[in-house]
Amino acid sequence: MNQHTERDSIFLEQAEILSHSAREEEQYILRVHAPQCAAHAQPGSFAHITCHPMQPLRRPISIMRCSPREGWVEFLYKAVGVGTQRLSRRERGESISLLGPIGKGFILDPTRPRPLLIGGGVGMPPMIFLADRLHTQPDYKPFVILGSEVPFPFQTRPSQLLIPGMPAGVIATLPLLDDWHIPTRLASRQGFPGCFQGYVTDLAKHWLDTLEPEQRQEVELFACGPHPMLEAVAKLAADYALPCQVSVEEFMACGVGGCAGCTLEVNTPEGPAMKRVCVDGPVFRAEQVFF
Repeated sequence: MNQHTERDSIFLEQAEILSHSAREEEQYILRVHAPQCAAHAQPGSFAHITCHPMQPLRRPISIMRCSPREGWVEFLYKAVGVGTQRLSRRERGESISLLGPIGKGFILDPTRPRPLLIGGGVGMPPMIFLADRLHTQPDYKPFVILGSEVPFPFQTRPSQLLIPGMPAGVIATLPLLDDWHIPTRLASRQGFPGCFQGYVTDLAKHWLDTLEPEQRQEVELFACGPHPMLEAVAKLAADYALPCQVSVEEFMACGVGGCAGCTLEVNTPEGPAMKRVCVDGPVFRAEQVFF
């Protein structure tokens, strides 16, 4: 988990589509056979995918899950432009060109054994990937909050895991995480059954306020989602004097640090500097991005 992906560990593979399912609101879950990517992916890393042979410019898509043993990698994406719309029409058995894994991932701190994972919209996949790694590490006690303003891309169900201090009726969860015994709650302003009615940061604040001071000092925040959500999470972390890591999104062309088309101004000990999201990120400390 504390290993950063470098450019010499990025692999080019012809990945066979194993499954490709459509969900509500143009959301899709794609699973491909890409054993090199699966063997080296870390939570927070992504793949650069050729959506269609007639469209050479790749699209960056966050990795949601992978199985190094079985060699598959899974993605959740939303078809919002020509490229991802073309990708959505690709079928099982076809092959797509995949470059990955790319980017620096999240780093866990053993002195902060209560990670709070916050994912919004298509920012949910890195949080699910991180949760997948955490559920095999008994020293950590994660809590996951996922938010969406469109129907969630999975069938929700009432959680079997109790979370002290949760508002009444907030019981909806992602079944996969519940099966991993990772406490998870969902947030939305759309009135979905069992979800917290508000922003993910409102629910996060509510949870933080239920902790004893010594428990709160064991928390570190991890987040991926729209920029305004990340900014709100960074502010929440600062208000509670807690460390926070964010995974940011930028348009990118090459995806491997050559074109510098995805640069982002970040704060460094030497002052503001331009960093490439693809290889210097996509994960940064929150105070680097929001300063």
